[in-house]
Amino acid sequence: MSADTRKPVLVIGLGRFGSAVATTLERMDHEVLGVDLDQAIVDDHKNLLTQVVEADCTELETLQRLGAGEFDSAVVAIGTNIEASVLIVLALTDVGIPNIWAKATTERHGRILERTGAHHVVFPERTMGERVARLVNERLLDFINFGDEFAIAKLKAPEPIVGLPLITSECRKRHGVTVIGAKRSGEDFIHATPDTIIFPGDELVVSGRIDHIEAFSALR
Repeated sequence: MSADTRKPVLVIGLGRFGSAVATTLERMDHEVLGVDLDQAIVDDHKNLLTQVVEADCTELETLQRLGAGEFDSAVVAIGTNIEASVLIVLALTDVGIPNIWAKATTERHGRILERTGAHHVVFPERTMGERVARLVNERLLDFINFGDEFAIAKLKAPEPIVGLPLITSECRKRHGVTVIGAKRSGEDFIHATPDTIIFPGDELVVSGRIDHIEAFSALR
């Protein structure tokens, strides 16, 4: 591996979620070893990933043969087969991988994965469902959450702050959100200052607690 290449990542399970993770990591200049039980899926990824193999990673010996212990990070992208995902996380823990990400389908599944040794548990279906639900709200244009409470969002400027400079509208004090910047039609994004005046149709980038952002976007 060249000195300017990012650390390699092991991705186990190349379904829709695992494939998206693996191919995105490749585009970010990581070397990716992809593993799946389905030879047809393995064949589909041969030209997409650094290396891809057909193997059963529930067995510790298999992971050792694949050199899993040389990886700093592994992603277990198997969700439907709960037993397999738990066994794989357990085997990765035994190998000594310091950074294990695992996909879960339910809260109970997630708790089991954490107790088995997963350092990070993700719920892609739930996360996407929550994201879509928020975007169905026409005033929220984009939304990225960090953990359970904090988020950054792009939204249409709420009517009560239109025509006012931010120092007057006091968004942080009154609504618990920080306006990071504004984008108006035909102009470049500008970073917000206390003197920034919000115009009708402006799109704002804000940060804060999720419940505060949702309430702020709904102001009329």
